Amino acid sequence: MRIQNIIISMTCAAVALIATSCSRHSIPAQFTEVAEEPKIFPDYKDIVIPPNIAPMNFMVRCSADRYAVRLTAEGRTLDAFAGEDGKIQFSLDAWHQFLAAAKGKQIKCDVYAEAGDKWTKYKSFTMTVAPDDIDGYVSYRLIEPGYEIYRQIGLYQRHLTDFDVHTIYENNRQYDDKNNHCVNCHNYQNWHTNNMLFHIRGEHGGTMIVLNGRSEKMNMKSDSVLSSSVYPTWHPTKPWIVFSSNKTGQTFHILDRQKIEVVDLASDLIFYDAKRKVIKNIIKTSGDMETFPCWAPDGKRLYYCVAHVPDMNNMPDSLRPRYITGHYQQLHYNIMSMPFDEATQKFGSSRMEVDCEAMGKSASVPRISPDGRYMLFTLGPYGQFHIWHKDADLYIKDLKRGAIHRLNEANSTNTESYHAWNSTGRWIVFSSRRDDGSYTRLYISYIDRNGKDHKAFMMPQEDPEQNVLLLKSYNVPEFTRDAVKVPAKLFRRIIYRTDGTPVTYGGFAR
Repeated sequence: MRIQNIIISMTCAAVALIATSCSRHSIPAQFTEVAEEPKIFPDYKDIVIPPNIAPMNFMVRCSADRYAVRLTAEGRTLDAFAGEDGKIQFSLDAWHQFLAAAKGKQIKCDVYAEAGDKWTKYKSFTMTVAPDDIDGYVSYRLIEPGYEIYRQIGLYQRHLTDFDVHTIYENNRQYDDKNNHCVNCHNYQNWHTNNMLFHIRGEHGGTMIVLNGRSEKMNMKSDSVLSSSVYPTWHPTKPWIVFSSNKTGQTFHILDRQKIEVVDLASDLIFYDAKRKVIKNIIKTSGDMETFPCWAPDGKRLYYCVAHVPDMNNMPDSLRPRYITGHYQQLHYNIMSMPFDEATQKFGSSRMEVDCEAMGKSASVPRISPDGRYMLFTLGPYGQFHIWHKDADLYIKDLKRGAIHRLNEANSTNTESYHAWNSTGRWIVFSSRRDDGSYTRLYISYIDRNGKDHKAFMMPQEDPEQNVLLLKSYNVPEFTRDAVKVPAKLFRRIIYRTDGTPVTYGGFAR
């Protein structure tokens, strides 16, 4: 049972007219109306929300002794009250009943504040309830904004219709040289968890692959492959995964508004058959750096990012770090794609999808909508690790018409980075630093049937102050329709007690 510090009431409009007293838990009958909008956190004003989302709890940020909030839609009202902390928290059951009646409609939100014995009513704002549900779950990593040690990193799955959080896997709670490791790059096939993966770096390293519900730690290294497997994408129907294979480094700025620069010293694309445990090279070049692969929803085309760096052709590994750190602002990644033949497991010739270099920009993380119509991606001024670039924004390409535009409503003046579509293509989730410039939080935006984005909102929490007090960053959000079924204890036992099963090298898939 959750502890509630407020009382919620849900009534029909006819009943609400009777509530004219100014008791502690009723909407005030007498008040002074002002034209000023209430200051609330998170900013849930004029947003579009899913009809199955958890309660949009928020804090009223003005000086008052107590607060009252009334939501009105389709002849129904939902009231909530708070003390001087201003935390408005709605009852889970009452909220879902209210949203069910308001599906496809607009909700009016009225905020009242009492100082002394006088009530003030602020200017109303609205929320619109979309006709489209959101997927039930979102997975993410929580990580401290430090760069020296792997400590207190975990993968978690949040149930979006309520506030339940399930631990997928956590590393050590304390720093431990003998067992210290990182976890990253969790990924799922076709928005389901029966086939999934994540990487373990450092001690007990490997790639945890769940295939048809069975978990196994794999050693993805091969003398014929550039490096370990990194950024993954599952084929939509087959037990095949394309990874980038990256040699990655990081540098720290002394005099720059960016804190850190993460760069690739080299990167290729590799193909992995998870059933046969065979790995192949797709593209293996020294002057081109390929990364962030993504399958089309029909599995017939692969999208990816690539930077053409002819100066690095046949450059010795020892010289690459110095070259990259001296030229990182000149690296521009374009988005390419190539066809795929399932019968032969072969890829065809590449074609340009977005010439980012001609735009003076650089792309990362192309993601195709489930209907194959739109490609969502991030553009920054240079490089490909845009989670640290304050100028990074979300863009979309209409793959049918070829038009490209910056998302008008979802972006902010700070960093927008890793993003994902839900299974219907009506919702996206992404990480953003818009709140304080240091911590990434998860934001959700509605994409309507015309490809138009709407104002993004922070993922709601039971305690609306949670995202102020939590000193960790969210990253790599991924939607799924179902919950991860493998217990965290089983993942831990496999990671700690087994060596990675070696893969077999199978040549080229092109």
